[in-house]
Amino acid sequence: MTAPRAVSVVIPTWQRPQLVSRAVRSVLEQTFTDFEIVVVVDGRDADTTDALRDLRDDRLRVHIPERHLGNADARNRGVALAGASHVAFLDDDDLWLPEKLQRQ
Repeated sequence: MTAPRAVSVVIPTWQRPQLVSRAVRSVLEQTFTDFEIVVVVDGRDADTTDALRDLRDDRLRVHIPERHLGNADARNRGVALAGASHVAFLDDDDLWLPEKLQRQ
């Protein structure tokens, strides 16, 4: 069993494969590296799931709920799945500068 990461980054998404891929890459490029990314694909969305599968990194976890939750409940599900004591939220259509987590 691996030790928990310092920060869990929660990203809810639905039907935005290109945007969420960019958002995830902006997290993967952080100067602070002790994090996990929990992406909640809010509904059956094969294109988004496939795009995330292409981003091979052991810090990335993708969760697909049984039903569409809506943005707030998708965020809450991500928090429930988070393994770190600190949680940071990122919208699927946003990007982080490389030093965001380190400075925060």
